[in-house]
Amino acid sequence: MSLIADRLAAVRSLMSERGYDALVIPRADEYLGEYLPEHNERMLWMAGFTGSAGAIVVLAERAAIFVDGRYTVQVRNEVDPDLFEYHHLIEEPPVAWLTTVLGEGSQVACDPRLHTLAWYQHSDQHLAAKGITLVADADNIVDRCWQDRPAAAISPAVMLDEAYTGASSAQKRSDIAELVRVKGADAALIFAPDSVSWLLNLRGTDIPCLPILQSFALLAVDGTCQVFAEPGRVPDGWEQHVGTGVTFVPESEAEAALLGCAGMRVLADPDSANAWTQLCLARGGAELVAAEDPVLMPKASKNSVEIEGARQAHLRDAVAEIQFLQWLDAEVAAGNLHDEAVLADKLGSFREQGEHYRGPSFDTISAAGGNAAMCHYNHQNVEQPGFLTPDSVYLVDSGGQYLDGTTDITRTVAIGDPGPEVRRMFTLVLKGHIALDQARFPRGTTGTHLDALARQFLWREGHDFDHGTGHGVGAYLSVHEGPQRIAKAHNPFPLQPGMILSNEPGYYRDNAYGIRCENLVVVQPVDADTEVPMLGFEALTMVPFDRRLLDVSLLTVEELDWLNRYHQQVFTLIAPRLEGDVLAWLEDATAPVAA
Repeated sequence: MSLIADRLAAVRSLMSERGYDALVIPRADEYLGEYLPEHNERMLWMAGFTGSAGAIVVLAERAAIFVDGRYTVQVRNEVDPDLFEYHHLIEEPPVAWLTTVLGEGSQVACDPRLHTLAWYQHSDQHLAAKGITLVADADNIVDRCWQDRPAAAISPAVMLDEAYTGASSAQKRSDIAELVRVKGADAALIFAPDSVSWLLNLRGTDIPCLPILQSFALLAVDGTCQVFAEPGRVPDGWEQHVGTGVTFVPESEAEAALLGCAGMRVLADPDSANAWTQLCLARGGAELVAAEDPVLMPKASKNSVEIEGARQAHLRDAVAEIQFLQWLDAEVAAGNLHDEAVLADKLGSFREQGEHYRGPSFDTISAAGGNAAMCHYNHQNVEQPGFLTPDSVYLVDSGGQYLDGTTDITRTVAIGDPGPEVRRMFTLVLKGHIALDQARFPRGTTGTHLDALARQFLWREGHDFDHGTGHGVGAYLSVHEGPQRIAKAHNPFPLQPGMILSNEPGYYRDNAYGIRCENLVVVQPVDADTEVPMLGFEALTMVPFDRRLLDVSLLTVEELDWLNRYHQQVFTLIAPRLEGDVLAWLEDATAPVAA
């Protein structure tokens, strides 16, 4: 048997011992974050799947893996079809599928630490309607079978100065505590680690790309706070940094503390906090007040210090990106068609020279030719990285974590002459990018309202892309931050000043090529005399788009004006930071495009 088959057999054996007919294994850990430390990559261990989202369901005689549209190609490349069936995570969710394959009286196990309370309650009701029982089992079956599971990395957090955060932890806790009091609660469960990190002005160092302190907290209405974290993650000198009223409690004592909240009204977000914490609170006699994480919107709406930090971080990031693009063009001209790993490492080496740089904000998507058709392709997860090929395109999606901001940029680059079809599709994608960038909208508008602006030109010709158009971005925090989002799927959160989002429409042709045009933008009030006050986007990313990929005949006069103004802004802001061949390259790359 294969290694994966052996692991499935071990999991099934333990399931049988415990009387379970099915086990749900999400790509998640107890903090429900997108980026997982190595010891929590259970889907990778179970099936060999390297994607950032999905779920596995194991039954006695069959198993299935569920992924969204970003990974429909990748999952077939990585996961053995003889061991796992393939299903779409959104169109056929795991629990809905289970109701079609299990009979009445069956038992489905899940680890309540790895799911939200909303998922747990919905799944429990959905399964119960078919006579199936959902069992919360926090003694994780996969972990019991994972004999060589890596140890958790534990290192002290970084204390982020108020010069970068714009507000002290004491002030933030006071402000959030007031929001909790208004909701009629005695305390709030601050579950998301990035919310805790923002609240305390701390940043973690244990998870690559994601600078969060792995922790959760209970914030009382008087501003005092219990923070549950491994002691080794608590930095020396934290008392003076966070101010009075904060107590760090070892995670091993969290259950007892939650059970000790009898009689308290505790605000908790069923959509973002895990089921285990809330089930413990309820079991201990606390009354749960269902409401969104009170840190969510204040964290997403950056203050003036955070916005200026983002601007400065993007200027330094642009220098690295432009140095890389100039180097790439020179190498291609010399006939040096490197592989994806060399290209990603070279881009990383330029970023490392930037002030305040603390590492990548995600694994660089360095994708040559047909590999770019996989939206979240990772050259590190294949046996042999792809090489640049003549007359194709290269897609590079990358970003950096800086003390003063988080960046994320995608550029699609011509390698020789990719042909008229690619130029046409690139231009349609860029037109969508421009339309979204230029959007003006009143308060109360959500990303859902704006999403079609970026897709309209593709839709007109019968095309689309199967990912969101824009995600939120944190301030030296997660590169994928909620609740702000621009996507077809309904999002009830209105866009507010200070929110940072990506603008990244794309197009992907399986096994042929991929195109994406991505800038980060920040929501700002529009300075104009309008009947209704308007909001709009300020571009943060300052890197030229590849003019060699344009079909100018498809661009309107207004779109050409936008492109030329944007490129002029890029040159004005970045040219003083460059010299020599790189400066000459930028001057050429930002030269006006004629109709």
